[in-house]
Amino acid sequence: MTRLEPPPRQVKGARTPAAGLRARAGAADVSHRGARLALTLLSLAVLLTGSPAGAQEGWQTLVDGIGYREFSLPGPNRAYVARLDRTREDLIIDSGIALGELGAGKETVSAMAARYDQALNAWGGTWGNRNRVVVAINGSFYDTRTGVPESGEVHSGAYTKWYGSLQGGSGFAWTLDRQAFIGQCVYHRPEKQVLTYMASGARQLIDGVDVKGGANDLIVITPDAGLPPTVGAGRLNMLVEMERPLLILPLPAMARGTIRELRPDSLPPSLAFDQVVVSVAGTARQLLETQARTGDTIGISLEITDLGPDCSTMQNLDWTKTYAGVGGSFDFLLDGELQAFDNIGATARHPRTAVCFNDNWIFFVVVDGRDPGRSIGMTIEELGLFCRDTLGAAWGINQDGGGSSTMWVQGVVRNLPSDGTERQVANGLMMIAVEPPDNSTRFRPGDAVLTSAPAALRLGPGDNYGVAAWLPQGILGEIVDHSRQTNGVLARGSHWWQVTYSQTPGWVDEASLLPAVGPRPTYLPDIWPPRQP
Repeated sequence: MTRLEPPPRQVKGARTPAAGLRARAGAADVSHRGARLALTLLSLAVLLTGSPAGAQEGWQTLVDGIGYREFSLPGPNRAYVARLDRTREDLIIDSGIALGELGAGKETVSAMAARYDQALNAWGGTWGNRNRVVVAINGSFYDTRTGVPESGEVHSGAYTKWYGSLQGGSGFAWTLDRQAFIGQCVYHRPEKQVLTYMASGARQLIDGVDVKGGANDLIVITPDAGLPPTVGAGRLNMLVEMERPLLILPLPAMARGTIRELRPDSLPPSLAFDQVVVSVAGTARQLLETQARTGDTIGISLEITDLGPDCSTMQNLDWTKTYAGVGGSFDFLLDGELQAFDNIGATARHPRTAVCFNDNWIFFVVVDGRDPGRSIGMTIEELGLFCRDTLGAAWGINQDGGGSSTMWVQGVVRNLPSDGTERQVANGLMMIAVEPPDNSTRFRPGDAVLTSAPAALRLGPGDNYGVAAWLPQGILGEIVDHSRQTNGVLARGSHWWQVTYSQTPGWVDEASLLPAVGPRPTYLPDIWPPRQP
């Protein structure tokens, strides 16, 4: 749904997850001092232990380290909560993108979770591990016409949508170092967004990731954003194969890649899962033309500066190696302190989706609403009280709510969405159990293979990636030595190999390949552009 609320009310002072949990004393009314003291002591116990008395009871174990529980609360209200143990190295948080591409449309949380289940992820910094999606919820507010999230997004380690500079709502983030935090007003310092040509050491400033190109700029386009239909005359587009996702890595660190192609005035037909396009125009084009050579290595360094809720106070929040992030609204719980809002979007009772956390647990929370007699929904204050005093969280942020609020658990939507059916949304958040790489040894780089039946040549290892071309039965190809060491990798229930056909590379399901025997033909038919079999 399109956000009706303004950004959260400004709260002074730095807020850092590392600061720990703080008890809050009340006692403004002397006549209630004794009762408030007791409440304060109870709150102190809650905050210090990370969970109130009895909160450890009643949790259903989904997998080791991920639990689920439903709450019947006064109001009446029904709350659905999943929690993830932050100490478990095999459990992670990731974001999801509707239909796998920003702006491609909207998708239900159920469909999104099913599509990412058993797909490759980049946990650890490169590709190869697999997702076992256990829990999923809807994500950030979005444009209902286009399905584009209002704020930025980081997906599986890749910075896929630029957060708006000097705008609030940067939202929940989770890093490769297993840190969780709530971002505030962020800023991209121009001098910190840098492309480095490794052969010469020359550097060039980056003007944005997946943003609209300008007259004299350098932008980076990722596979998650899709390719714009045109880029205009005069642009030079450099296709780069990345060694790792486009992580937020400040200088001197960088995500490196190899230049595969230079395309004046046109984009490649599509992007593989591990490719980006560096697109330049005007004065920015001049330096790239003198420095970029096919086969050379470049490095991309990105940095986000968090300036707090007032957009002017430097925060001790480190966005380096952010693995997953989606925008949000109403940071209702900051370091154990409830935040007050007077906006109607906060003070009225609605279905809610939220992320809250402490040093031990990440909680996904969905509250049903607009159902008198069963669940009326919560105000933001009530949501904050529930997260703090019942779950023991110290930090919490509101996500898109209303009819979008959805809690999916192991293939089943557990709540009752207020629309009466599950709404299509722009993105989501997932709790994932990481499964290690599983590589087939059936083929080796350089092997000649034939398609055993008509098959899809995909843009990545998995049927969740788009189709680069359709292959007829019996076409000859050659196994490529993929630099990511993901050849033969298991994803989406099949092992996948990178194969090249008439200089068109892509990924093919192992079940569709046979070893080629006998002499190779001297001519391979051109299979471009993509077409249905």
